[in-house]
Amino acid sequence: MARSRSIDNNDLKSILHSKRANIYYLEHCRVLVNGGRVEYVTDAGKKSLYWNIPIANTASILLGTGTSITQAAMRELARAGVLVGFCGGGGTPLFAANEVDVEVAWLAPQSEYRPTEYLQAWVQFWFDDALRLHAARQLQTRRLQRLLAAWNTRALREAGFAVDPARLQALVQQFTPRIASAPDVTALLTDEAQLTKALFKLAVDTVGYGEFTRAKRGTGTDDANRFLDHGNYLAYGLGATATWVLGLPHGLAVLHGKTRRGGLVFDAADLVKDAAILPQAFLSAMRGDDEQQFRRQCIEALTQSESLDFMIDTLKDIAVQTARLAQQPPPSQEGGA
Repeated sequence: MARSRSIDNNDLKSILHSKRANIYYLEHCRVLVNGGRVEYVTDAGKKSLYWNIPIANTASILLGTGTSITQAAMRELARAGVLVGFCGGGGTPLFAANEVDVEVAWLAPQSEYRPTEYLQAWVQFWFDDALRLHAARQLQTRRLQRLLAAWNTRALREAGFAVDPARLQALVQQFTPRIASAPDVTALLTDEAQLTKALFKLAVDTVGYGEFTRAKRGTGTDDANRFLDHGNYLAYGLGATATWVLGLPHGLAVLHGKTRRGGLVFDAADLVKDAAILPQAFLSAMRGDDEQQFRRQCIEALTQSESLDFMIDTLKDIAVQTARLAQQPPPSQEGGA
């Protein structure tokens, strides 16, 4: 009989978070350690079925209705750097017993020795209103660039989301200068809301969805609204993972921080929500997909597009570039008395 072996710590560091392929949503199961591996157990009649979770290649796990997790499993997930979130049925709403904002309450792995390079760069500019606004503009500009590239892919057109390239380009051209010249965060948030509304309209027209109004979280009764809520929480999971990897506290937001303590997760998720989640929500609604089919398509889209990699690289660039601006000396005052 083969002897089981616990996973060594060094084995868990073989895959960078930015390259991890798996995001899990689990329900009606138990998560435990079995033979040195983290597995989830489902019941099939009188039998129990065990399914392995490749934790070294997993970014985040959502535990939904009817789930439980053992202390040993949480220990192994923490060692592998996997973020765990507790949520309701269908992936929303997300909640956990800690002090972080209820919408982004992730249980982050404890680590006393992660690098602080990007945290130090972030705080160099974060307390300066003008530089924080500059970072927010950069974030929204990258979001637009990502959207333009993602919605023009052949894969999305073949799936049935053949957006009018002229309308999409016009939207990007309309909002790019508005974002670049936004005088304050309030104006930037207004631009964001108007852009999102325009993107919903473009998506509705692209798939022929008909009448659509974006409902508040958890109140929408139509498939598109439910799928948008569900898919956005997958993006929040990646956002929480990206900020944890870089050591950036969720409260140091550049755009959403005025109203949400976990605002930096929302900022990071904005980078990919429109590009990957929005089109799939309307495609799945038109096809009549169930939650599991929609979730599988979203995870595949996020993985194929290397969304987590993009989030991490973008946050790194913004941290470093904006910190350099903070280090520049103020312009000298010429002339004199």
